[in-house]
Amino acid sequence: MSKSSSSTPSNTLLLRRQLAELTKRPVEGFSAGLVDENNLYEWEIMIIGPNDTLYEGGFLRARLSFPPEYPLLPPKMRFLTEMWHPNIYPDGTVCISILHAPGEDQYGYEDAGERWMPVHSVESILLSVISLLSSDKPNLDSPANVDAAKEVRTDFEAYKKKVRRLVRRSAEEF
Repeated sequence: MSKSSSSTPSNTLLLRRQLAELTKRPVEGFSAGLVDENNLYEWEIMIIGPNDTLYEGGFLRARLSFPPEYPLLPPKMRFLTEMWHPNIYPDGTVCISILHAPGEDQYGYEDAGERWMPVHSVESILLSVISLLSSDKPNLDSPANVDAAKEVRTDFEAYKKKVRRLVRRSAEEF
């Protein structure tokens, strides 16, 4: 492709490069591809539940939706697989600092350095999500799913049981 093709926005070139990189050198724990070959802004993600976690053995499907302003603004990530986690909204939307728009947090929970920066890539986003799922202690300070956070606090065994049930179902549906 020649440099003179100025009709192609630079963000599509960046997305194409990141997709090619992940295809050529897959990262253990997830796979990524386009939902539709003609749309670089919608990615299909499969996260393999990390070993030695509540999610082990799961096949967790998700979508990454990139805004036209990418990489200046972060993509949105939403699990299609039913999830039960304090930092994942009931509709599956992932709530982690790296996916929050750049700048100061009006609520004071996050430093600007923890939030989205254009240097982040699809790989760094997915590694952050895998880290979130691997953590024994979910962040309960500002939960996206208040009921899941409450269950973590009050009945961790019931929380674990519910997560394991959803993980089993994800493996069966795969």
